[in-house]
Amino acid sequence: MKRQNVRTLALIMCTFTYLLVGAAVFDALESEEETAERRRLEAKSQELKSKYNLSAESYRELEWVVLKLKPHKAGVQWKFAGSFYFAITVITTIGYGHAAPSTDGGKVFCMVYALLGIPLTLVMFQSLGERINTFVRYLLHRIKKCLGMRRAEVSMANMVTIGFFSCISTLCIGAAAFSYYEHWSFFHAYYYCFITLTTIGFGDYVALQKDEALQNKPQYVAFSFVYILTGLTVIGAFLNLVVLRFMTMNAEDEKRDAEHRALLTRNGQASSIHAADTASAAPAAVGSGGGGFRNVYAEVLHFQSMCSCLWYKSREKLQYSIPMIIPRDLSTSDTCVEQSHSSPGRCPETPSNRCFCNARRSAISSVSTGLHSLAAFQGLMKRRSSV
Repeated sequence: MKRQNVRTLALIMCTFTYLLVGAAVFDALESEEETAERRRLEAKSQELKSKYNLSAESYRELEWVVLKLKPHKAGVQWKFAGSFYFAITVITTIGYGHAAPSTDGGKVFCMVYALLGIPLTLVMFQSLGERINTFVRYLLHRIKKCLGMRRAEVSMANMVTIGFFSCISTLCIGAAAFSYYEHWSFFHAYYYCFITLTTIGFGDYVALQKDEALQNKPQYVAFSFVYILTGLTVIGAFLNLVVLRFMTMNAEDEKRDAEHRALLTRNGQASSIHAADTASAAPAAVGSGGGGFRNVYAEVLHFQSMCSCLWYKSREKLQYSIPMIIPRDLSTSDTCVEQSHSSPGRCPETPSNRCFCNARRSAISSVSTGLHSLAAFQGLMKRRSSV
């Protein structure tokens, strides 16, 4: 099974297991409290019905009016400031639910607006987060060099650590500010910031909903808008650093598999050419020394590393060969090798064509002894010991 499929199945199993664990924990923590709260509310409703002599129908109507009045308790929601606040919650997918369009035209526009705005916002935050990560990596590299550290490279662990503490700092700053403005406890303000910046947006805690803050506190409104957008950028940078690395693993594996298949295809072509040239090498070697010697080149091409003295330049055959790791300045020409075979001593070992295996042992001069076609050429057999 492919690695990508195994990883996907593992992620599916982990996600469902995580869901089951979360459901069990929330059941244990919230179930009893929910039951007790429901009993208290039912008792209170019975008390109100008896105290004010309300029928069941009148009580339901009163309850409906109270629920409808709840969004208006914070003041006007659909002036420009409130509309801007709502637009932020739409395109960032926070969705508090504190306000919702009531007209059909508003609902249609909300769907179209979200359809275009959500992808645009996601791309913007991810791109901005990537730029922030690049700047932080450069800044950290410069700091390490100024401090004279031996290793100035910025590792993934450094970036993750900085991103993590940046997220924690952003949440703490917001918690301190909202606990002051909204008169919440620090824990509840921190909870609100976390739910907001992770775009969960339950709506149980919503800023700017007290004392008509949207109209009467412009500084607080501006701070709230800037904080939400800045905090989402910081979270986006951290997610760009951590989560997207795992999201691109499948794409990298697919690319690696494609390159491997292409290499196998090229190797198959080179092997077929090698087999054809090897079959014609023996008769040619008996008939004519020079022509048969050239046919040995196809067998040499089969190896990815070899001594420089066996590197034959043949443009006709190079187009079928696979990439090799021998530097071109270590290569010798066909002419010199042929001259050495026909009349030894006529081609002196100049620095440009001498065998480098005699001067120093090369880490790349290793070829298996399967060059059977070289047996017909005694001049080369002397040099096979260096291969």
